[in-house]
Amino acid sequence: MSQQNQQNGNGRDFVLGSLIGGLVGAAVALLFAPKSGRELRENINSNSSEWKERAGEWKDVAYEKSGVWKDKAVESSSQLSKNVTEKSQQFSGAVKDKVKNFRSNEEDEAEKAAQEVAEAIEEAAQELEKQQDSTTSSNL
Repeated sequence: MSQQNQQNGNGRDFVLGSLIGGLVGAAVALLFAPKSGRELRENINSNSSEWKERAGEWKDVAYEKSGVWKDKAVESSSQLSKNVTEKSQQFSGAVKDKVKNFRSNEEDEAEKAAQEVAEAIEEAAQELEKQQDSTTSSNL
């Protein structure tokens, strides 16, 4: 008997759900029913003119914003160009100074080396003369 009651309950729930669904569907269909041709054309025309006005406003705003952005971009790029120029000049000056210092250091070192070589040659010459003098005096 409990099976029969369940089957009757399931059938009743199905019928009740179908009835409620049908009523909701009918209400939605009445709310969204299409308008007559004349009303629909009037609505389309009024909405299209509103959208056209909005598009014109958006276009004007876009032109204004693009002008502002262009000015900012020009200003930023000119400032960046100035900064790069200044930094490159500073860097160039620093490199030139380093090269001058390096060259002067090399020249100083070369001069010192040349002096040392000259002194070594003089010492060797003096030593050679001493040896020659000593060999000539011993031969006599």
